Amino acid sequence: METGSLMTLMKLLVISTCATAATLALAGKTQQTEQEAKDQLAEFAKTYSNLNQWKNRAATIREGILRGAGLVPLPPKGDLKPIIHSRREFKGYSVENVAFESLPGFFVTGNLYRPLDGNGPHAGVLCPHGHFPSKDGDGGGRFRPDMQYRCATLARMGAVVLAYDMVGWGESNQTTHKDENVLAFQLWNSIRSVDFLLSLKDVDANRIGVTGASGGGTQTFLLTAVDDRVKLSAPVVMVSAHFFGGCQCESGMPIHRSDKHETNNAEIAAMAAPRPLILVSDGKDWTKNVPDVELPYIRNVYKLFKAEDRVQGVFLKDEGHDYGYSKRLPVYKFFAKHLRLNLAPVVKDDGSVEESAVTIQKKEAMMVFTGDHPRPDYALKDGQEIAKGLRPQKK
Repeated sequence: METGSLMTLMKLLVISTCATAATLALAGKTQQTEQEAKDQLAEFAKTYSNLNQWKNRAATIREGILRGAGLVPLPPKGDLKPIIHSRREFKGYSVENVAFESLPGFFVTGNLYRPLDGNGPHAGVLCPHGHFPSKDGDGGGRFRPDMQYRCATLARMGAVVLAYDMVGWGESNQTTHKDENVLAFQLWNSIRSVDFLLSLKDVDANRIGVTGASGGGTQTFLLTAVDDRVKLSAPVVMVSAHFFGGCQCESGMPIHRSDKHETNNAEIAAMAAPRPLILVSDGKDWTKNVPDVELPYIRNVYKLFKAEDRVQGVFLKDEGHDYGYSKRLPVYKFFAKHLRLNLAPVVKDDGSVEESAVTIQKKEAMMVFTGDHPRPDYALKDGQEIAKGLRPQKK
């Protein structure tokens, strides 16, 4: 190769590398060292010393999240056009298969769990699932037994509960989970899921909670940060100052850093203040530092509101990354306290919660779109069509 051509190629490689680095910097890191995270939180803490200053910072971060996700301005909220069918009744609760349109032609798919006792209005709870795959052929995601235990138990305690698919999982297959806009799609779906709960006549607008683990934990604290209608938040095994989530749906868009803001997931979780917040963490994943790093930072934010009693940490040092029974138990009790749910139908004399009354259903019984209930023909076909609906062209 001639020298001139070689130099040209090297310049192109440098430009390409710099462009890639710039893109990654804009999108934000997926992780940093634990010491970097501690130093970053210390710097963040210097930007406010009173409640008004924190509120201003929180407003900037909220704007940064929405702008980074391409949700400024927010899309227009159209008719949800809910689809609800195949009601089944079990011990103390019912389950229905549901879908609604977060955008015209873009469907949120899931299951609605309702209490059989009481006329309401009931608390409403969103249960996004994380990146937990199929186990023993259960279908993964919202079909897993641990998801069904959680949703059904909360319903037996008196809540109306919506379990809904991540984009690209389950029946949410109008685009893939690797879509470049998946973070925005999921955040918008969560906002519209609140709308769906509030559209139900038996749901109390003043008692809306959300809980999920792993990627569902990310959805939990992102939704809580941008939507004040959420009154209680329980992100499980996800809040970390040094790890931003390794998936496109968590850190694939510039929600953590722009030319106007910089933040991390611990600070985003703190934006729940002064609303009740429980952090469940463990010793075998990236939440191992929560008791010493993330929780103290978040607790100091709650101090500004004089609401320290509303934030709680549960640390299970010998456990790993899941939403197992030992993690569900403190969440049940936290929700009962702050959403005024009734533990009596599920609690035993020793304080444990009885989940064996829950009937675990097969995936096929929980599907929304079937031969008898097909997805409408006007459903959007791919991520590009969904993105156009999410960000309509200005006239």
